[in-house]
Amino acid sequence: MVKRIFDFFSSLIGIILLFPLFIIIFIWVKYDSIGDVFYKQTRVGINNQDFLLYKFRTMAVGSDKKGLITVGNDDVRITNSGKFLRKYKLDELPQLINVLKGDMSLVGPRPEVRKYVDLYTEEQMKVFRVKPGITDVASIKYSNENEVLKNQTNPNQYYIEQLMPEKLNLNLDYISNRSFFSDLQVIINTFTKILK
Repeated sequence: MVKRIFDFFSSLIGIILLFPLFIIIFIWVKYDSIGDVFYKQTRVGINNQDFLLYKFRTMAVGSDKKGLITVGNDDVRITNSGKFLRKYKLDELPQLINVLKGDMSLVGPRPEVRKYVDLYTEEQMKVFRVKPGITDVASIKYSNENEVLKNQTNPNQYYIEQLMPEKLNLNLDYISNRSFFSDLQVIINTFTKILK
């Protein structure tokens, strides 16, 4: 209950304070490339239920049909504005709306697409006992995930066999030991990582 109250008011305050930045990004994305400003994608949330996740669009329209994994900031599908937004994680800001709605939490396992969830083991499915989050321990540790994938011969296979299991292990450990104060620490570590 405390977590939901914290999420609700934090996301509401965040949206209000960041509204001018939302407008600037909205205009930039709108005039930088053809397509909608917001990118909506079906992800898997608590209790293994699908929901629509919001982001600022950072890729050319239809790019997800060419593969769900991006390999570095040099991926030709990424727009000019998208390179900057991704670098500073600003494309994730609309997920504050997801938090306000109750689909997500500020801190929790990053929501995955169904394609990869279908590969989870029974143990890994336990991540759906909690709401997904905008940030988590795995996101901090693997903040350079796209660059790591860029150097792989088969990025998709590497993600499935190496990165995904490691990230899930971190999230399962988080779920077992989570607390309000551990969430605050994750939020602080996330901002620290972005600023660095």
